[in-house]
Amino acid sequence: MAATVETDVPARLDRLPWARFHWLVVCALGVTWILDGLEVTMVGSLSGAIAKSPSMHLSSADVGALGSAYVAGAVLGALFFGWLTDRLGRKKLFTITLLVYLTATIASGLSWSFTSLLVFRFITGTGIGGEYAAINATIQELIPARMRGFTDLVINGSYWIGAALGAIGALAALDPAIIPLAYGWRAGFIIGGLIAGIALLLRRFIPESPRWLMTHGRPDEAAAIVTGIETRIGIAMPAHQLKTIRLRTDVKSWFLPGLRALFTRYRRRAVLGITLMSAQAFCYNAIFFTYALVLTKFYQVPSGRIGLYILPFALGNFAGPLLLGRLFDTLGRRIMITATYGISGILMAITGALFAHDALSAASQTAAWTVIFFFASAAASSAYLTVSESFPLEIRAIAIALFYAFGTALGGIIGPILFGALIGSGNRGNVMDGYLLGGGLMLIAAVTEALIGPDSAGKSLEDIAQPLSEMV
Repeated sequence: MAATVETDVPARLDRLPWARFHWLVVCALGVTWILDGLEVTMVGSLSGAIAKSPSMHLSSADVGALGSAYVAGAVLGALFFGWLTDRLGRKKLFTITLLVYLTATIASGLSWSFTSLLVFRFITGTGIGGEYAAINATIQELIPARMRGFTDLVINGSYWIGAALGAIGALAALDPAIIPLAYGWRAGFIIGGLIAGIALLLRRFIPESPRWLMTHGRPDEAAAIVTGIETRIGIAMPAHQLKTIRLRTDVKSWFLPGLRALFTRYRRRAVLGITLMSAQAFCYNAIFFTYALVLTKFYQVPSGRIGLYILPFALGNFAGPLLLGRLFDTLGRRIMITATYGISGILMAITGALFAHDALSAASQTAAWTVIFFFASAAASSAYLTVSESFPLEIRAIAIALFYAFGTALGGIIGPILFGALIGSGNRGNVMDGYLLGGGLMLIAAVTEALIGPDSAGKSLEDIAQPLSEMV
């Protein structure tokens, strides 16, 4: 007979009031998105300076290749580290992946040729990709259900805090009065590594996910951690019995059963996850990785002033999840995901047409993208929310990794290369075609969410997707 245990760990985690512990989780783990935003913005804003560096001599296609190498690394890193996250635990992996990122981004700043920079950008991407799987899984499992949507959107949206910091940093890095141009872009990468070092110190105080422990045959450790959190917050043990679930404790790996469930029982959610992730990845990576090239090629903006245009774009992107996030917990996931994807897709197509007819200046083009990505940023964050809460606990990290990898490979690798080529042609009509493609993908995602999206607002993770180890 299978060994089982009855536990109230999920109910105890969901009943917790918001406290300093949750702020620690947000700050120590949410820094991943800030670092990713910093990385992408540095490559985008500093692309002109990198291209002109005596040791680089990059073409527009080379700049696009750097972006694609970073994204390719993120795809492979997500798959490998995501598998390890479900197998070895959340805490081990969100420590290892941050160390990989820290080492590789500092190495990027010390690179001596285009080839070495390409390799280091790839390794940096593997660290960030692994972070996405480990961090999204951990955040979902530690944050109370009633605030999960808002918290997840704001944390994912904090990518744009990093983008804003990157834009400001790029202005300083490209100012010869502050630092020589040959070294400014190198300093930008090294600063990212220093920020990661601070986050690494904070993560020492984040416990292993009790939900991971309880589904991997370690229920006593899970209960002890929850008791410790309750003690830190200062709340008493529940006076009445909370909802419990019965779990098997004799199975150490749910990987193969989980994959079968992913593409059988959860097939519709898999289709939704792929669609949402692919659409947002294409739009974001294609447009943001190459926006500096648009500004320099079509609007003759000096490379040293690119950060001034990236900054409002970044702030609008963070404002979207921050101001719209609570609606995902109140109005519901399906309504808000459909609306944000649909609005951003329509506005993207309109902006593409205006660009093709040369009806926008550099300032008005930036204003248009700021409005579009106010909605698109909330949509993109909701894609991560959807894939990270819609599947069983035992395969949460690898599910996140699979959909992130597929969507990013389809949209993130192809996008920068495609847009780099379209921009390199110098033809506004060709660039408009790329914008129309991105808008169309966002609209397809909106329709898919409206038809098959689950509404998970306020529900326990175990109610959204029954754990594979649960005994019914």
